Amino acid sequence: MSQPAPAEQPPTSTLPGLPPGAADPCVHCGFCLPTCASYRVLASEMDSPRGRIHSLRAIEAGELELDATVASHFDTCLGCFACVSACPSGVRYDQLIEATRPKLNQANQRSSWQTSFRKLLLQVLPYPNRLRALLQPLRAYAGTPLQHLARRSGLTRLFGPEIEAMEQLLPPLVPESFSDQLPQINPASGERRGRVALLLGCVQRCFDPSVSNATVKVLQANGFEVVIPPDQGCCGAVSHHQGELELTRQLATNLIQSMNAIDGELDAVLVAASGCGHTMKAYGELLNGNTAFRAPVLDVQEFLADRGLVETFRAQLQPVPGVVAMHDACHMIHGQGIHAQPRQLLRAIPGIQLREATEAGVCCGSAGIYNLVQPEEAAELGRIKADDLSGTGAEWVASANIGCTLQLRRHLGDRAHVQHPMELLAASAGLHPLPGVQQRASNAKIAGEGENRQSAAGSR
Repeated sequence: MSQPAPAEQPPTSTLPGLPPGAADPCVHCGFCLPTCASYRVLASEMDSPRGRIHSLRAIEAGELELDATVASHFDTCLGCFACVSACPSGVRYDQLIEATRPKLNQANQRSSWQTSFRKLLLQVLPYPNRLRALLQPLRAYAGTPLQHLARRSGLTRLFGPEIEAMEQLLPPLVPESFSDQLPQINPASGERRGRVALLLGCVQRCFDPSVSNATVKVLQANGFEVVIPPDQGCCGAVSHHQGELELTRQLATNLIQSMNAIDGELDAVLVAASGCGHTMKAYGELLNGNTAFRAPVLDVQEFLADRGLVETFRAQLQPVPGVVAMHDACHMIHGQGIHAQPRQLLRAIPGIQLREATEAGVCCGSAGIYNLVQPEEAAELGRIKADDLSGTGAEWVASANIGCTLQLRRHLGDRAHVQHPMELLAASAGLHPLPGVQQRASNAKIAGEGENRQSAAGSR
């Protein structure tokens, strides 16, 4: 007697290794397409969120293999999450792409050059001392007539598009780029309202150290003691965005240990770069809840907007000459949902003229190391974003992410200055210089600015 045929199992909606049901709500409506940066410049369905979800479903059904060709369409994704904000069906594309990225690092998914170049970047960028050692020979080149001559002559193009992109992003290097000069303890000015720790970042502390300086001064002037652990390392954002989870977990664990070793209570662990903040807020998931900060992680702008600016600080604020355009970093607006707070703080500046970009939610092309590993697509997005911001008539662009700042400075050129909102706020209070603006003498001296710096430096 023959055995009855086994009943057919209904097809599952679980993509291999991906969050169950994450793609189910996608009805292929196309609302994500106008917001997708890669689709914007490539105009290919396979390089859109909708196309990538279709590919993942085909892989699950055994109709498609995740080979180098298919993987290349996932590599074009910037991970900006604009599609998540735009999707009317609630598709968690952010979960899908983050779970897919580790698979792209498997053998034979990229060329040997692409694999080696990514590995090199991840061996340098998360380690400030290594990055500083690499930058030392470039001190006499960056920001000098020699650099301008090399660019005009086309010499930089001889090294290939990836190396040329790195050179195009290289800013002038100041002495502060090569050592951490902020003291470990930065006391509050006036009545103390709280105590916070501050992340210096990796690329930011080397390429734009003035952001941390301005951030500390604004926090001090608003009554917050700022603690900066001297042994803090990378938060893991660069490796996280590349799907290198083992490295990310190692860096995250080390940073948590560094911050948690601070003596005394903390109100928050503050971040002044949106890419770092987005990753640090995901530590609970990345580390399976095994290790955590003993204070909440907050972007410095959401922290200050919530706590409010003190009246003594507000009284110091003077107009910043010129129009200011807001640039919303993707990991700020889409990743963390922070939109109103930076504007709220900047509107405290008397008479400020804030302008909005026409396509504020579209990525500028920086996206971690995207502008290095996908230089042609990133350059086109950078030009689009720069033209959009320049069209506002702004002389200043407020950008709260170091990657975006470097990308915008490259493509805006001399059309506008790009500064962190904390720099604009500190400059308005007379605490921080801005390019082309004469700094006025501040009425309030920041507490401990002289001797504390020396004593803290001596204790390190």
